[in-house]
Amino acid sequence: MRVHVVDGTFELFRAHYAPRPSHVSPAGKDLKATVGVVGSMLALLSDAEESVTHLAVAFDNPIRSFRNDLFAGYKTEEGMDPALAAQFDDIEQAVAALGVTVWSMKEFECDDAMATAAVRFAKDPRVTQVRVMTPDKDLGQVLEGERIVQVDRMRKRVFTEATLRAERGFGPKSIPDFLALVGDTADGIPGLDGFGEKGAAAVLTAYPHLEDIPDDGKTWSSKVRGAEKLAATLAAHRAEATLYRTLATLRLDVPLKESLEQLEWKGASREAWNAWCTASGIEKFIDRPRRFS
Repeated sequence: MRVHVVDGTFELFRAHYAPRPSHVSPAGKDLKATVGVVGSMLALLSDAEESVTHLAVAFDNPIRSFRNDLFAGYKTEEGMDPALAAQFDDIEQAVAALGVTVWSMKEFECDDAMATAAVRFAKDPRVTQVRVMTPDKDLGQVLEGERIVQVDRMRKRVFTEATLRAERGFGPKSIPDFLALVGDTADGIPGLDGFGEKGAAAVLTAYPHLEDIPDDGKTWSSKVRGAEKLAATLAAHRAEATLYRTLATLRLDVPLKESLEQLEWKGASREAWNAWCTASGIEKFIDRPRRFS
């Protein structure tokens, strides 16, 4: 069987900014993003190619996590559209009514939940593949052969460990080091001056982790433009780079209580689903789930 773990926060942001009509509930609340995510989940559950049987959706609720205690510049809810911020509870309620397991992250982030789940369930001999449904490059660090793969639904691409190695030149375990060097603007990780994706990838192909990279660029076995300057930058800012790597490293110890059996999708709750559709003013969705529990 396959296990699907979905980046609900990404789905919510994508739906909010998508060029689709707005939707306001009968009570007057903006639910454009919520309705968009629900439509996306209904499509996933009906996708014959994906053949979804066991799944969960993770959300950042709130956006802040333990990483904000480690680094003041880490991402927060500041600057977020209030209409979007107000829908996190709504979408969790909607996805739960659909009969799908919801992981609402507070101390951790949804990426941590997905990583924990992927590694845990990939060890189960009944599972043939874990499909991590997000384009977020952070999740590349848990890719494992064909057993844990990453799916970008928008671009209809599947990334495997082999894909990563072919495109970047390094393996999954070097992803946090890569993000430490180049930064990740979505998460508020600044990276180090001068390190672009191509140069960082070349360095990490030869030296998989930060501590493996020599301070003297003249000794680097990989050919990188401006190697001496980059080496000097890293040597002067190893402490910062190590912190950035910690921020980019996904936790694998999120206390997810559900067993594999509990992730099985048995259908939407007819009562809860009908109530949500009515309250949201989206009655056209009432008969959309392909199964009811």
